[in-house]
Amino acid sequence: MAVSDTQMIDAWKQVLTLSQLKAGDIVTLLTSDGTHPQTLRTALVALGQLGARANRLELPPVNGEKSLSRDPLAYLGSTPLSGNRAAIAALKESDLVLDLMTLLFSPEQLDILKSGTRILLAVEPPEILARLVPTEADRARVNRAAARLERAREMHVTSAAGTDLRCPLGDYPVIQEYGFVDQPGRWDHWPSGFVVTWANEGQAHGTVVLDRGDILLPQKCYVQTPVRLTVRDGYVTAIEGGLDADLLRDYMDAFDDPESYALSHVGWGLQKRARWSTLALYDREATIGMDARAFEGNFLWSTGPNNEAGGDRTAACHIDIPMRGCTVFLDGEAVVRDGRVVEQEADA
Repeated sequence: MAVSDTQMIDAWKQVLTLSQLKAGDIVTLLTSDGTHPQTLRTALVALGQLGARANRLELPPVNGEKSLSRDPLAYLGSTPLSGNRAAIAALKESDLVLDLMTLLFSPEQLDILKSGTRILLAVEPPEILARLVPTEADRARVNRAAARLERAREMHVTSAAGTDLRCPLGDYPVIQEYGFVDQPGRWDHWPSGFVVTWANEGQAHGTVVLDRGDILLPQKCYVQTPVRLTVRDGYVTAIEGGLDADLLRDYMDAFDDPESYALSHVGWGLQKRARWSTLALYDREATIGMDARAFEGNFLWSTGPNNEAGGDRTAACHIDIPMRGCTVFLDGEAVVRDGRVVEQEADA
């Protein structure tokens, strides 16, 4: 069901207030062909009501001829900002950038953040944004989980389906996503609600078994039959199973890049209002699947790039895989057990 402009304006005002927006702040809205008109329209109204100075920077899409999908996360390569000095300068001069087009994993985005500019990504449909408006409680919960993850030196993930994956930790920072940008140089994504980090380079090893109902993104599909992935020295070295395995292998092979198979971030979902089942209710081109990434208790892992965390791997292929029913141990202590966040990490 659609939401009204009034609801979206109120949602924007809550997110912008949480993002420390002040009257007189300069805000640039980054848009492209795929920007949702209601999201843009209501953001401009909310910014005006809060006294901000809003600019809109419209940039053309790129990589369409290379990508196998219309999903903006299906090919992570150059962006409309690549080599665009004027656009980058304008964004650096902004207090806040509202990314309504998707710049993920780009060196230009990292460069802009270093200037102190805050960037908030918001590309889900308005009804998803309105349902998953972030709160201070979301931030507090993610912060607690992040503090525990920062202390850990090993993540061990198991499942009844056969997953047994070990990820030595400590070389990369912990990334917190709670849906707003309240500090200089911060990037976040509305909606979200999870913590992730990266395994020490070349050290993750074990087996991941995708079971029925686990999710592949950007495919935006539920796994129907088990897929067994072998991880050695930080890379997926084998993908075994039926049709789902064949489809996944063919997609990754299409990039012709061994770094596509590198283990990327690992973490877990913490958003109580996100739903595992929502992906089944949307057309594939209508959502990028943030409910799937954030729903409470999922084990979220991925393949491909690590440059978001300061690494030098910029693989164009990035697959997010939220899994149900897993147990996640940090240094032997469960933070997720059988797909449920344990009480010490959850709100009472």
